[in-house]
Amino acid sequence: MGAVRTYFGSAFAAVAEFHEMLMKHGEERGLIGPRELDRLWTRHLLNSAAVVPFLPASGSIVDLGSGAGLPGIVVAAMLPEAQVVLIEPMERRCTWLSEVIERLGLENAEVRRGRAEEFHGAFEADAVTARAVAALDKLGRWAFPLLERGGVLVALKGRSAADEIETATKVLRRYGATDAEVLAAGTLPGVPTTTVVRATRTR
Repeated sequence: MGAVRTYFGSAFAAVAEFHEMLMKHGEERGLIGPRELDRLWTRHLLNSAAVVPFLPASGSIVDLGSGAGLPGIVVAAMLPEAQVVLIEPMERRCTWLSEVIERLGLENAEVRRGRAEEFHGAFEADAVTARAVAALDKLGRWAFPLLERGGVLVALKGRSAADEIETATKVLRRYGATDAEVLAAGTLPGVPTTTVVRATRTR
């Protein structure tokens, strides 16, 4: 735990509190499967933290389909100078996210209930992130309209990331995101590397 504490630094207290909330209530509220409880740190919290180095330290960041708050809550805790918007369509999950934000005292985070498409034209963010939401072709159609020109989509992905980029070529080109790349994001020794797809909206 010492290495985890060092890795999260000043964000550790908030992330540890989030871990405790997920352990106590995550399964009963349908947010985390029972098999995931013993690996919350490695599979979920550190996995979420792996996206942070690829996000802007300030400005606005949107977490699409935030669900249990992964990665959005972790991002908000680790990037206190950024404004993090958690977009989630399900009311019960929005209730959970609001409870977590209040409990952790994350003044830089807010929850907006709805689907991504409902916020197209409502605002423009510096970055959009997402974890286990949809394949990149669909995710791109949801995410890029939320980005300002020059903004980045940074999505946590699996082994099929390169194939997803190929399948999403038309969507990526529509927004000028021809720089899409697969990145390996590490956290702590012994923790599996996370796969990240990053692409910039240029038009």
